[in-house]
Amino acid sequence: MKKKTLYGFFFAVALIAASISFDACSKTCKMCANNSYENGNLTVQGTETEYCGTDLIAKEATPDVTIGNVTTKVECH
Repeated sequence: MKKKTLYGFFFAVALIAASISFDACSKTCKMCANNSYENGNLTVQGTETEYCGTDLIAKEATPDVTIGNVTTKVECH
């Protein structure tokens, strides 16, 4: 009985240690900006902002917007 309790204790400690190692800092983050191009030439470079996790996925999924000859797109690196 003591062995089962001891194994359970070590399993719980290992589980807690593993969950701590996967904290919010391990998220994938990128710097993104809304840049505008006119006829393929960069005309306005937006301010870069850091996006992480689901916010980054949503930002990268933003479609390009074209009005006349100007196309604005999200660019992340």
